[in-house]
Amino acid sequence: MGDLLEQGAGWLAGMRAQYLSRTVTYQSGQQQVQLQATVGSTMFDIASDYGVVERWESRDYLVGASDLVLGGAVAQPQRGDTITDAGQVYEVMAPGKEDVFRFSDHYGLTLRIHTKRTGTA
Repeated sequence: MGDLLEQGAGWLAGMRAQYLSRTVTYQSGQQQVQLQATVGSTMFDIASDYGVVERWESRDYLVGASDLVLGGAVAQPQRGDTITDAGQVYEVMAPGKEDVFRFSDHYGLTLRIHTKRTGTA
């Protein structure tokens, strides 16, 4: 029968993609793919070498990990890739040495990609 919690996480990811998402374009170099993505945000508190704490807010895109297919293979988000959403361009990035994405569940079904708006399409 398998792991009931993993099945539930899969069902929830499917519902998120079906009812709480919109189509965006993910681009890495010359390769691109259209994805169903849910918009979110993450707050980062980054301490400088001088003890000053800077708050940094990213616009996040939650996408199915298996949907990010570039060049015929499942890919992981890379710093500098872009997401175009409703004519706005968001660059995949995170402050300091933070990772640019994380898995949003224990099973690696959904990616949370951190971005910042960098311009218009």
